Amino acid sequence: MFAQAVSSSVLGVTAMATTNGTNGNMPQKTREESNHHMESSIWNDVKFRPDDIIITTYAKSGTTWVQQIVSQLIHQGDPTVPAGALSPWVDLRIVPKEAMLGLIESQTHRRFLKTHLPLDALVWNPQVKYIFIARDGRDMVWSIHNHMYRATDTFYSFFENTGYEGQPPKRPSENPKDIFDQLVKDDMPSSLGWPFWSHIRGWWEHRDQPNLLLVHFNDLKADLEGGIKRIAKFLEIPDMPEDKFKDVVEHSTFDWMKEHAEFAAPPQAEVAWANGAKDFVYKGTNSRWKDVLSEEDCKAYEERAKKELGEECANWLQHGGWLR
Repeated sequence: MFAQAVSSSVLGVTAMATTNGTNGNMPQKTREESNHHMESSIWNDVKFRPDDIIITTYAKSGTTWVQQIVSQLIHQGDPTVPAGALSPWVDLRIVPKEAMLGLIESQTHRRFLKTHLPLDALVWNPQVKYIFIARDGRDMVWSIHNHMYRATDTFYSFFENTGYEGQPPKRPSENPKDIFDQLVKDDMPSSLGWPFWSHIRGWWEHRDQPNLLLVHFNDLKADLEGGIKRIAKFLEIPDMPEDKFKDVVEHSTFDWMKEHAEFAAPPQAEVAWANGAKDFVYKGTNSRWKDVLSEEDCKAYEERAKKELGEECANWLQHGGWLR
């Protein structure tokens, strides 16, 4: 049990999470998450700023896309801004804690930080903006399979000697359906990720928090410009000239990001995949599973989603739809 209060403050901003405090429906940190990829305790020492932005997802659900969108909004369409480098994955355990804290503390622009933590393992600050991005679990599976299957041996070596006592991540089989079957039967294989269903459920349950915006991958695919405007409004981005906003939209298209993947991908992508950043920013498409999964497979997935998430959340996870 995470029993002690967690407090970080800077510029008059205080983040507090306790197991016995009462803040209405405000999210509370109740535990630490430690796995082969993440170590949540680093957030206990983050000195929040009042304009911080936290971009959070389950893995392979649109993180890089929204990092690029937010980066472009902050920097008014500058095509040379390296979103992947400026928006670090704070709780990634392969980076020493003090190095990561020093990096984010040294940033002078409006910070937009990445995490894949479940909500109950993340420090919540009511003055910070949180953006949670979700994607149909089937699309997530096909994307995470590509990500992990195509990774180099160097990628897997990153996770050796990090201090984590459990099993390191493992390369999946060639068939993404093996991951899908495990997700439907139980949950994400621990060799690839962390619990999926509870992750989605935790963020969904707090969707009414005024400083939390839920974004669905499908909605950005359907209307990117409209989605960017919603994100800009939520983040209280100052108005910018029309030509600069057009640049923001253009530089947030998947075609542009694929062509300029070195700006969107994190620095380690160059050695973690055979084709570097271009493998990290891969297809950005949905429904690759439709040629593989049977009607029975899809029915089993949808029934599991409803059981785990409830009908309203399961429907949103499958189809999307703006909630505000």
